[in-house]
Amino acid sequence: MDAMTQHIAWSSYGGDARIELAVGLVAAAGAAVYAGTRLRHPVRAVRPGQGTVAVMFLAWAAEIVALLACATFYIQQYLRDSHLTKLTEASDPVTPVTFLAVVAIFVIILTRGGLSFRARLGSAVIGALAAPWIFELPFDLIVMARTASLQPDPAGYRALFFVPLILVGITTLALLILSPMVRLTRATFFTFALMLLVFAVWALDGFGYPSASAPIALNIVSKVLAFATVLTLFLPPRLSQWRTAQLADPAEQAPCPP
Repeated sequence: MDAMTQHIAWSSYGGDARIELAVGLVAAAGAAVYAGTRLRHPVRAVRPGQGTVAVMFLAWAAEIVALLACATFYIQQYLRDSHLTKLTEASDPVTPVTFLAVVAIFVIILTRGGLSFRARLGSAVIGALAAPWIFELPFDLIVMARTASLQPDPAGYRALFFVPLILVGITTLALLILSPMVRLTRATFFTFALMLLVFAVWALDGFGYPSASAPIALNIVSKVLAFATVLTLFLPPRLSQWRTAQLADPAEQAPCPP
């Protein structure tokens, strides 16, 4: 395992921990399915005022800056602990899939009819930014405690990296409420539950780093389901209306993309 792999990898779950993680994920998937069955009609978020929108974007930008700074400090400490001078390259078969999925989400949302180009462009940017975090947030919570134990304070260094990372994810997902296209539907809950079930299968395999065929496949499938989950938020009431041109409601114009 080369240096980069050591840095980004995490230790696998073993023994009873695998079963406990899998059971917890199945329970979470069951809760998502139940919530979906209780949703009678699609729900739209109440769009916040301009002041709140400005605060959201400022907080989002500040969190990204904090994440970059904390990640740099974390990597430097890792290099010192590992007696390395730099990180080396490692094969990454998952990133190309993520990139293609981001592009696909952007194009699909942008080409949906029914709203102005400005509204669709803003929605496409927000959807493409938010989609990876459907996967990333639960994933981070699963692997956080199993990353490298940096001295002299392993918990502190994990918090240094993961707290701003999780905050960026939460704020990015919160930006979805700014899109006039977003509607929370049953399909959203059901697709998210499918992703958690794939996580549960991955947990039974130890939830290991995607360097072998099984973890790679489970990582890719769960990530595709995460993108599908976000796509369900942008589906029109009827798929036949996807390309139907309609007059946009002036009150439902999305903000300019960040």
